Amino acid sequence: MSSASPFHGLSAFPATPANIAGRVDTEALGRLLERLCDAGVASIGLLGSTGIYAYLTREERLRAVKAAAECVAGRIPLIVGAGALRTDLAVGLARDAEAAGADALLLAPVSYTPLRQEEAYEHFLAVAKATKLPVCIYNNPGTTHFTFSRELLQRLSDIETIRAVKMPLPVDGDLPVELAALREKTDLAIGYSGDWGAADALLSGADAWYSVIGGLLPRTALGLTKAAMAGDIDEARRLDKLLEPLWQTFKAFGSIRVVYMLLEHLSLARAELPRPLLPLKSADRQRVLEIVEPLIALEGGRKAQSLL
Repeated sequence: MSSASPFHGLSAFPATPANIAGRVDTEALGRLLERLCDAGVASIGLLGSTGIYAYLTREERLRAVKAAAECVAGRIPLIVGAGALRTDLAVGLARDAEAAGADALLLAPVSYTPLRQEEAYEHFLAVAKATKLPVCIYNNPGTTHFTFSRELLQRLSDIETIRAVKMPLPVDGDLPVELAALREKTDLAIGYSGDWGAADALLSGADAWYSVIGGLLPRTALGLTKAAMAGDIDEARRLDKLLEPLWQTFKAFGSIRVVYMLLEHLSLARAELPRPLLPLKSADRQRVLEIVEPLIALEGGRKAQSLL
């Protein structure tokens, strides 16, 4: 894959504004995506975990993809989540995304009954065969309760359209060892989620950062990404340190609750968390706002600088 692929650099994952009934606000979604296009992120991760894909109907997911594709209009690659409990539904979602204008797919092995490795392989094979779009494996055991073995990742990498993997941060924190092992077994583009480990992952040689905060503060996230991928350790560490208090709120409250609160605070969109998720309490909101104000100012400064 070339450096122009959707699986390299900063992949920004925006929220999906929706009301309490799960009806997507396509106009508000367009405003969020326009900010990402203006910032120049490498790709947009639509309908990821922050994008509440698991809580939306197939019809609403399709509305979101159509609106996103119309807004982005080919300016930036659009990676669309197609995860679902049933294989046939995931196949349908993948075909919907392709028909609506997606450039790539993000696929998680969503499960209720724990999946076996072979079951996950057959699930991914079926979805990969359903469209011509390149696929990124979504390895997110924190939500799916499924862990990919390296042998399974190797088998999946042999499927022609499976091109990348979105990894969680390693439990032992040894990113260089994990990256070396994955590169030995696969030719996948390797990216990481877990925003608080982004600087370490990119400085260790990861291909991409699949970023929650990139969907909200794209210029700051892009600055960290570019610095780390260029080997500018000092600048990457400086920005990571500035973001560290925010990372702590993600860990304390869950990034989705923080992001949806900030959407309204920044007057970007009115977005209801899907029940049973509940918004932050007043004291917790105030804590987050105190932490994020300097970052909002930093984001605004980066935007102004880009216009000079």
